[in-house]
Parts: sequence; structure tokens; C-alpha cells
Amino acid sequence: MAKGFFVTGTDTNVGKTVLSALLCAALPGIYWKPIQTGAREGTDRQTVLALTETGEQNAVPETFIFDDPVSPHLAAQRAKGLISLDDIRLPASTYDLPLIVEGAGGVLVPVNGSQFMSDLIVQLSLPTILAARSTLGTINHTLLSLQALRILSVPVLGVVLIGPSNPDNKEAIERFGKVQVIGEIPVLDQISRPVLREVFANNFIREAFI
Repeated sequence: MAKGFFVTGTDTNVGKTVLSALLCAALPGIYWKPIQTGAREGTDRQTVLALTETGEQNAVPETFIFDDPVSPHLAAQRAKGLISLDDIRLPASTYDLPLIVEGAGGVLVPVNGSQFMSDLIVQLSLPTILAARSTLGTINHTLLSLQALRILSVPVLGVVLIGPSNPDNKEAIERFGKVQVIGEIPVLDQISRPVLREVFANNFIREAFI
């Protein structure tokens, strides 16, 4: 298994945190979100630990954390700070488990005046998983995100569709995006560690992660 995976998305609130929690529970893995905004409403690290029913030892603290629920560059600006990617280094996993790294927002969300989330993805050099909605509009958003990643020669492990099953959208993304849909997360009435592990077992291609 790879030393880690970078989870990015086609948009904010697309389901990256749930996907990250699922991978942490199923592979299993160690969670890390280098740049966190919206912390006044709680952090994604806290959410993942709650969903996976594990403790602080299974997550790496954020490198940058801001209260405002806005783009990283704006959150830092409002806090009179600056996000420098030079300060973000891949931490060593002391548990011999893969790191599940979650980005903030989408691929081209700005993190400072000249760099984007894609620059962090390139810097960390991990196989990337693209989280995408399964519903109307996803084809355009997903293909654009894939194109941006490929221009930068980012290795894309595959796409995970999140939401109601939509075989037509899945087929279109695989065909036109020349990518494999390696997992699907349906609408979940409740989320717990056993539920996440069951979704992975039933709806994911485990071999893709090896």
C-alpha cells in the first residue's frame, strides 16, 4: 500500500471528509488535514475521529488552522497571516499506516497570493483521489478537475462518487475522463465505523489502494 493518499474534491462540501473517514476506518489509515478553515464550527479532524470512533493518536494536527469558513487564502488574510507551503511537510507515520491527507476545497482553491491547493498536491507527491458528486453537474466538474490534475502530472488513483447511484454519470466520467471510479458512497442515514467499513467492502475496489 502507498505511504498515503491525497483526497481532493470537485468542490467544497462534496464529501471529502466522509471519504477520508471511510479510508481511515477501512484501510486503516492516519488522518491529516494540513490546512483547516472554518475551525470555529469544529475541525474535520474532530469529525473524522468521531466518525471512525478512534482517538487523537490516529490523526496528525493541522499545520494551518483558521476560524473563518472561507477559502484558505482569505481565511489567512482575515487572520493577518499567510499560508506558506514551505511550512507543510509530510509527517512520518509511526504506525506504519498510510496517511489520508484531506485538502481544503477543490483543486484550484487559492492558498495564498500565488499558489493553489494543486501546488500542495504536487508538493506532497501522493496518489490523489478525486471526490465527486454523483448528481447532475458532476461530469463537467469532475472532468475539469481531472484535467487540472493531469496538466500538473499528478498521479490520479481514481474517482469516488458520493450520493445517489447514477450509472450514467459513472460511465460518462470513466469514458470521457479516462479514469476509474474506484468507489461509491451512497446516501447514509447514519455514519459509524462499522457502516464506513461496510461501504468500503461493498462499494470500493480494494485492489486500487494496493
